[in-house]
Amino acid sequence: MRQTREILRQKWVLACSHRQVAASLWVNFGTVAAVLRRAAHAGLDWAQVQQLCDDAIEARLYGAPATPSPPAPRAAEPLQPGGPRCTRRVSACESEAGVSRRFGHVA
Repeated sequence: MRQTREILRQKWVLACSHRQVAASLWVNFGTVAAVLRRAAHAGLDWAQVQQLCDDAIEARLYGAPATPSPPAPRAAEPLQPGGPRCTRRVSACESEAGVSRRFGHVA
């Protein structure tokens, strides 16, 4: 879970620097800056953040979570005449003997 509320609390209530917040929460400096930028863009202040639940804060800053759409069904591809070719490498022993011991056929 993101630590958005705690980042905002330390910045706005405790007046900590970006680096202090990042060090205390073990997050990147850029994460602190990004959360504050998103909060300013959303027009949030500490009074509003206190009244919102964590999910509502996340929705205001990051948008509603996307619901994945089911994958489209794929049509079966027809087999090509002659079928697929085997492209396995032949070892030196097999090429000298002309026989594949592993598959029991002549190379």
